[in-house]
Amino acid sequence: MWPLWPLAALLALSQALPFEQKGFWDFTLDDGLPMLNDEEASGADTTSGIPDLDSLPPTYSAMCPFGCHCHLRVVQCSDLGLKAVPKEISPDTTLLDLQNNDISEIRKDDFKGLQHLYALVLVNNKISKIHEKAFSPLRKLQKLYISKNHLVEIPPNLPSSLVELRIHDNRIRKVPKGVFSGLRNMNCIEMGGNPLENSGFEPGAFDGLKLNYLRISEAKLTGIPKDFPETLNELHLDHNKIQAIELEDLLRYSKLYRLGLGHNQIRMIENGSLSFLPTLRELHLDNNKLSRVPAGLPDLKLLQVVYLHTNNITEVGVNDFCPVGFGVKRAYYNGISLFGNPVPYWEVQPATFRCVTDRLAIQFGNYKK
Repeated sequence: MWPLWPLAALLALSQALPFEQKGFWDFTLDDGLPMLNDEEASGADTTSGIPDLDSLPPTYSAMCPFGCHCHLRVVQCSDLGLKAVPKEISPDTTLLDLQNNDISEIRKDDFKGLQHLYALVLVNNKISKIHEKAFSPLRKLQKLYISKNHLVEIPPNLPSSLVELRIHDNRIRKVPKGVFSGLRNMNCIEMGGNPLENSGFEPGAFDGLKLNYLRISEAKLTGIPKDFPETLNELHLDHNKIQAIELEDLLRYSKLYRLGLGHNQIRMIENGSLSFLPTLRELHLDNNKLSRVPAGLPDLKLLQVVYLHTNNITEVGVNDFCPVGFGVKRAYYNGISLFGNPVPYWEVQPATFRCVTDRLAIQFGNYKK
């Protein structure tokens, strides 16, 4: 009997945060950081949970594509060298795994009859073309993973039921207005690893979306785009070419819990820029070119984690992290990283970290020219 691990992976997946997915779901992992809880970070409601398997018709156990493994409405056809989506897929299938094959095109009727499909995995194929009506039958699809392919554009007519889209590591250069039209349930988009520049986002490209998670890492952004959804709780723009944070760059993103800007070329953060982020809890500015601790950190009452390692910071002031007076900051820091900076640490006053949980939360040293 085929083991239950594909179904177990789906169950774990549907309950995890977008950036916590591992193993079987071959996604780019985040740095090992404290994670927000599900309620805070996922924004998922009853439409984004585990599909109600008991409400579906009985499984058609006799229907299983040749070479695939089928069990409990899970059809696993990965690593088979497939050139096309196989036929004879049971109509009650909820998870279809086609990753690591040689599929180059998704045709009009490839998913015909799969009206109960919940998750579709097409990662690491050679897909360059998707018919405009290919996803029309997938009325209950919530998770679409199509990363590591040859797509030059975001697929048209995505199902209105979609909650999560993973489309990183393709060849997408443009996000046109209207491509996400009607996707009112979408709360997570991962589209890093595409050659996207700031000019590649048409005005209004994200109109109507209520995302809480967006990641566009390993792209060609030179600044923080100002037209992302204002509902975002997490924004990750690491491994880009961003050089500065100007005063109103973050004005729209007042609901952010987590902001990832590591591995850029940031030299300057204009005073007052961070004041637009009153709910921020984690700030990642590691591996940049900052020469000082960003101004405004003491005013962020909920901030708990700050990554500033591997910059050019030469001085740390006594009030750079903590507000003056007691009882002002609502949440103490539980992580401040400053290693890899040319700071004379013996000159840093102990009172600098008066609003840190304990000394183990501070990381110093290991600077090399």
